Amino acid sequence: MPSSDTQDYLWIAVGDIHDETERFAQIPELGQADGIIVTGDLTVTGSVKQAELVMDSLRSHNSMILAQIGNMDRPEVDQWLSEKGWNLHTVTRELTPDTAIFGVGASTFTPFGTPSEFPESTFAAWLEGCWQKARTYPHSVLVSHNPPRDTACDVIPGDIHVGSTAVREFLEEAQPDICLCGHIHEARAVDRVGRTIVVNPGALAQGGYVLLRYNSGQLSAELKVLEED
Repeated sequence: MPSSDTQDYLWIAVGDIHDETERFAQIPELGQADGIIVTGDLTVTGSVKQAELVMDSLRSHNSMILAQIGNMDRPEVDQWLSEKGWNLHTVTRELTPDTAIFGVGASTFTPFGTPSEFPESTFAAWLEGCWQKARTYPHSVLVSHNPPRDTACDVIPGDIHVGSTAVREFLEEAQPDICLCGHIHEARAVDRVGRTIVVNPGALAQGGYVLLRYNSGQLSAELKVLEED
């Protein structure tokens, strides 16, 4: 089992960038951050070229970055992120010596036919595959573009819940410390599924981001919102 770590860390998590990176530079904690986590949707149905522009902009502030596709990114962006060594989608990585981070990008089916959509059964299989390694760590963080179903993080107007049942069921059973999600811009919120803290910062252009901290052997996630310009 990985050993415990006495060092403190800070990561900034954002999502639903959709080619708009301008507000990222306004994040006051940027200079303190050990790295950046992107929950998905770098582009608007964009190619590798557009994704590269987004990643170059973020990496100009911090070269340590982990990212994954959302439903709005084309499948070739997933391959490109893997080639660069930045991908979180279906990957389990070591965030600290006793903390695993793992991701599931893309989304379940939407009414809009976006480029990267998959059935719930695929998400369940991806999550189980990542968890086989992540579960050996004392702490874990799931980065899921899809929010879990029936939370404050998956509600659209009309009080309709559109999140993933596979993500919800996984959280109920596995109980990772934190789930960072996105996809539903209007559902910027913090919620819980059992002991798992679930955070959806909404779209970066609307000023939402998350401070993911590791202090004294404990993980925490704080939802932050930039002031309006």
